[in-house]
Amino acid sequence: MRRLLPYPFVSAALFLLWLLLNESVAPGTALVGAVLALVGGWSFALLEPGTARVRRLGTALRLLGLVLADVVRSNIDVARIILGPHRVHRSGFIEIPLTLRNPQGLAALACILTATPGSAWVEYDSGEGMLLLHVLDLADEAAWVRTVKDRYETPLMEIFP
Repeated sequence: MRRLLPYPFVSAALFLLWLLLNESVAPGTALVGAVLALVGGWSFALLEPGTARVRRLGTALRLLGLVLADVVRSNIDVARIILGPHRVHRSGFIEIPLTLRNPQGLAALACILTATPGSAWVEYDSGEGMLLLHVLDLADEAAWVRTVKDRYETPLMEIFP
C-alpha cells in the first residue's frame, strides 16, 4: 500500500483540492483527480523529503509571532511606497552568508522571506551558503543582513538543529 500511496495525506489533499477547484464530483472529474493525486504523491516521493525534527516549540511560536508582525509591517511599508508620494527608493539584490544548512530550516527561511512583502528569496548557493535576496526598498544593506541573520536565521537554527 505504501508503494501505491507513499504520501497518502498529500494525495488526499490533491484529490480534494482538484474536486474543490472543479466544483464537481462527477465521475470524470473524480477519475482525473484520482490520477492527479496518485501522480502527485509519487512525484513528492521522488523529492525525498527529509523528516523535520522541530525542537524548541517556544522559539517556533515566538518566531511565528515575529513573522506575522513583520508581514503586517511590510505590507504597510510596501503600500506606502506604492500609494504614497513618489520618493526615490532603490531596490536591489543583497548577498547574505548563511550558517543555516538544515533543508527544512532553509525552506522555512525561504517561506518567511518570500511571504514578507518587499523581499524575495532569489537564489541559494548551497556550496558557499550564500543567499541572494531581492529587496524592494534597499536603504541599508547591513540592516537587512542583520535582520535575516539575527531575526530569522538564529531562531531557525534553534528550531531545526
